[in-house]
Amino acid sequence: MKLKLIRHLWGVADPFAALPRFKEQGYEGIEAGVLIMPETERLADAIRANGFDFIPQIFTAEFDPVDEVSRHVDSFARQMEAVAGFDPMMVVCHGGRDAWSAEAAESFYGQVLEIAREFRFPVAHETHRGRYFYNPWNCAAMIDRFPELRLCCDFSHWVCVCERLIDDQLDIIRRAAGRCIHLHARVGYENGPQVPDPAAPQHAAHLAAHERWWDIVWQAQRERGDEIGTLTPEFGPPTYLHTRPQDNQPVVDLEEVCNWMAERQAVRFAAGEA
Repeated sequence: MKLKLIRHLWGVADPFAALPRFKEQGYEGIEAGVLIMPETERLADAIRANGFDFIPQIFTAEFDPVDEVSRHVDSFARQMEAVAGFDPMMVVCHGGRDAWSAEAAESFYGQVLEIAREFRFPVAHETHRGRYFYNPWNCAAMIDRFPELRLCCDFSHWVCVCERLIDDQLDIIRRAAGRCIHLHARVGYENGPQVPDPAAPQHAAHLAAHERWWDIVWQAQRERGDEIGTLTPEFGPPTYLHTRPQDNQPVVDLEEVCNWMAERQAVRFAAGEA
């Protein structure tokens, strides 16, 4: 299996200027909420022109905190149609609503899976706060209910929501890994979804825990016979990225953090393949 590094455009001030640099840094794909960014068509063209695979993100009901399942389903269908023309490698979906009942969630996932069958690219439903998969137990129930569901695993959200490193939930992590087709390699901690600096020694335990879980995902992908695994070092800008209270300046450089994580995981992956 080959690991393909994907660079997110979240927090990138000038994505058009950054694309050639990201290519030089070893990234092979770009991930972006392209429909919420300016110059959507031009950006998608530039991503292709620079030889990148493309992973668009979509957000059901956009960012409105609405409960109506129909609103989420309709926006999923619209956005899938909109990104289909970009020839995506896959789509990452922030789907559903954290406040839903299990019945509402079943209705939503049943309908979006039916819609997704009309497209030739897979959909990875992200384990994200604010969405139905914001905790391990909701996610486990739905992937058990719907064998077709595929995931983008971002365990940093579960660490934040559960307020602990979730090694006590390894059974669910393994079940999620069996459905995972994309990884967001961000390190969370008990009180937030992003440690200030994953290289800092005070966060060594958080980094090690996330790496244990990513290893489980990679092992599951190898056992499935996947030819490619994809990973985005999805560290975000302020307010995800910590800032100094005196002047609101970031405590670390976002691009350096993303590159550090990408390079580290590429080395670890290669060592595991040896």
